[in-house]
Amino acid sequence: MPSLDDSLAFKPLRIAILTISDTRDLQSDTSGQLLLKRAKAAGHEVVTRDIVTDDAPQISAIVSAWIDDPQIEIVITTGGTGFTKRDVTPEALAPLFEKTIDGFSVIFHKVSFDSAGLSTLKSRACAGLAKDTFIFCLPGSNGAVKDGWDHILKSQLDIRYRPCNFAELIPRLQET
Repeated sequence: MPSLDDSLAFKPLRIAILTISDTRDLQSDTSGQLLLKRAKAAGHEVVTRDIVTDDAPQISAIVSAWIDDPQIEIVITTGGTGFTKRDVTPEALAPLFEKTIDGFSVIFHKVSFDSAGLSTLKSRACAGLAKDTFIFCLPGSNGAVKDGWDHILKSQLDIRYRPCNFAELIPRLQET
């Protein structure tokens, strides 16, 4: 059964948080605030946090700059994963992915189904790897952020989590 290995030391990761929304600003961005609080409570460093409208070129530009920054190991976005014409996060970021983390969407939907039922069908949560940086795209609701962080990212970004996690892969991503 998966668990924490207390014999290993915790290693904080450097995280960037991006909220994609046409209606929120940093003051009213509750989903981004939830991510910030949870990441810091887990012991990670939030290097930067920003908010951008549902505009694919802007989303791509911000995340492109972040994945070029060696100080950022993880990018987590919230918002823009629905089905309306303005929901363009997957379209903006999938072209950046060198590898897609297909299982993230599967597990996210399983966890989300357990808390939100069939509403999970309205999400296109996704994840990938780009330039040695993990990118996780969560829906914009507080419930989805809680599901994504509490049930997936919290443990997968903790190097002590066994039998495996994303955190332990970070040093190996830069191997040639």
